[in-house]
Amino acid sequence: MYEGLSIALGADHAGYELKEHLKAFLAERGAAIMDLGTDSTERVDYPWFCARAARAVRDGKANFGLVVGGSGQGEQIAANKVHGVRAALCPDEYTARLARAHNDANVIALGARVVPPAYAEAILTVFLSTAFEGERHVARLRQIADIEREEAQLSLGQ
Repeated sequence: MYEGLSIALGADHAGYELKEHLKAFLAERGAAIMDLGTDSTERVDYPWFCARAARAVRDGKANFGLVVGGSGQGEQIAANKVHGVRAALCPDEYTARLARAHNDANVIALGARVVPPAYAEAILTVFLSTAFEGERHVARLRQIADIEREEAQLSLGQ
């Protein structure tokens, strides 16, 4: 089902168990997994794990990223700090479908305290199987990329 797909995973302690569950789910279906941590339920801060997963997507080492935490909110924010990443918090299948179809999201964020494992499988399946619609959405993605470039220049003092 997911042969040929590479997925970078990142999670904090709150998302560890769901990450492990989804890692097995994806691997059983043929996806290549790049697990970038964490590796236990011991308390850790999420930003660097999410940035690693997002950078793997940006750098072409993975087709998609999956970041998991308690709510998924902070994980999505951290992943979105990586230029070229469009991370979407997807608490349901509808949001997952639109994230891909309209926004060409390349990283999905899930909240382990919000979404039970079986439903997370369904959400992830919709996310990975939905194609970007293109057309009117392309111009919007260009505008987002323009904002990203402007902000990068501002942060460099240019």
